[in-house]
Amino acid sequence: MTVGMFESFVTGHWFSGAAKQLWSDEATLQAWLDVEAALALVQADLGLVPVEAARVIAAKADARLFDLPRLAEAIAFAQHPLVPVLHQFEALCGEPAAGYIHWGATTQNIFDTAAALQMQRTHRLLVRDLDAAIAALARLALEHRETPMAGRTHGQHALPMTVGFKLAGWIDELGRDRQRLHERRATSFVASMGGAIGTCAALGPLGGQVQAALAARLQLPDGGLAARASYDRMSDYASALALLAGTAQKIAQDVVFLQRTEIGEVTEAFHMGKVGSSTMAQKRNPSTALLLASLARMLRARLPAALEAMVRMDEGDSSATNVTDTLLPEIAILAASVAQTLARLAEGLQVHPMAMRRNLDLTRGLIAAEAAMMRLTQGMGRHEAHRLLYEAAQRTHAEGLPFAEAIAAHPALGGRPLPAGLPQALEPAGYLGQSAALTQAVVSRVSPPQA
Repeated sequence: MTVGMFESFVTGHWFSGAAKQLWSDEATLQAWLDVEAALALVQADLGLVPVEAARVIAAKADARLFDLPRLAEAIAFAQHPLVPVLHQFEALCGEPAAGYIHWGATTQNIFDTAAALQMQRTHRLLVRDLDAAIAALARLALEHRETPMAGRTHGQHALPMTVGFKLAGWIDELGRDRQRLHERRATSFVASMGGAIGTCAALGPLGGQVQAALAARLQLPDGGLAARASYDRMSDYASALALLAGTAQKIAQDVVFLQRTEIGEVTEAFHMGKVGSSTMAQKRNPSTALLLASLARMLRARLPAALEAMVRMDEGDSSATNVTDTLLPEIAILAASVAQTLARLAEGLQVHPMAMRRNLDLTRGLIAAEAAMMRLTQGMGRHEAHRLLYEAAQRTHAEGLPFAEAIAAHPALGGRPLPAGLPQALEPAGYLGQSAALTQAVVSRVSPPQA
C-alpha cells in the first residue's frame, strides 16, 4: 500500500526520483549506520573503543542486513525511533562489538548528523539541476539577446526590451539563489555529537576530538557546540530554499502568462500524447510551468514549520525534533523537485518572435511613448512633452488612431511636421536600451557553475 504524494500513482512522477531515493527508509537507515560506523572508527583511533570492535561495527553497518518490517513494528512498540535499530545492530555485530555501538552518543546526535549527510547529497543533486536550468536559459538568452518583445509593468505594455533581457532577469535571480545555497551549505550540514545534552560528558576530555574526527571522516564541517536545542543552521538553509522556490514560481507564472493563447510569445515543450484536457482536445496547457508553481508553493509552505521548530525547550525537545525529522525529507525532496522541474521547463522553452512582433504593434505605437518623449524634449521641456504625449495617447486609446497621427494632430504642434527622428523613435526595435549588453553581462557573470 502506498500513501502520500511522493509515491501516489497520481502524483509520484512530480517528484525527483533521485531525491526520493536519498530519503527513503533504506537510505535514512543507512545514513544512521554510516554515522554509527564512523563514530566507532574514530573512537578506535582515539583509543576509546577496541579497534576490532570498531571494524565489526563498520562491517555490519549495512541497511540491507536489517529486517525493516520487524524494525517498524519494534519502533511502534518501543515508541522510540532508534533503540530498536540498535537492538538489531547489536545482534548483527555480536559480542563483544555490540557493547561498543553508539558509545557516548544520543539519538539526536545520530539523526542530526545523518540528516546533514542526506542534505549534503540533496544539495549536490539540486545544484546540478539548477546549473542545468541556468545554462539552458543562458543559451536561449544569448540566442535572443536582440529579439524585441514587449516589456510589461502591472500587466500592461511598458517599454520594448528583448527576450534576452527578460531571461537575464530570471538568470540573475537564480544566480543569487545558487550563491545563497552554496554559502549556507558550508554552515548548515554539520557533524553534531556531544552526547545526551551536548556536554560530551560520556566521552570525557576527548569529546571534542571525537566530533572533529567524525566530521572529517564524514566530510562534514565540525558543528562546534553540539547543542541539541539548536536548529537555526538547517532552518537557514531551508530559508534559502524557500527563496529559490519564490524565483522558480515567478518564472513559472511568467511562462504561463506568455503562453496564453492571445499572447503566445513562448511555449513550453510539447510532445504527442501530452494531454491538456479530458474534454477540450485542443488544449496545450503549460503543465510543466504549472507543476513548477505548485511545487514551489508546497516548498514555501513548509518554511514556517521549519522556523517554528527552532523554538525548543531545555536541551532536548522531541515535540520539535519530531517535526523536523519528518519535515526535512519533505523539504529536501520538494526542493530537488523544484530544481529538476525548472531545468525541464528551461530546456524545453521555445520563443516565438513573430508573436512578439505582433504584440509590439498592438497599441499602434504607444509602447514607444517614452522614446517619443525623449525625442520631443529636444524642442520643449520634459513636462510639456509628457503632457502632449499623454493627451495624444488618450486619442489613440479612445479612437484607435495610430499614435504618430495623434501626435501630429496635437494642437501644440500647430500642424507642423513631426520633429525629425520622431517617426523612427516610435519603432519599438529602435528603443531597446542596453538590453543586449545587459543580457551578455548577466550570462557571463552567472552561467559558469560555482565552485
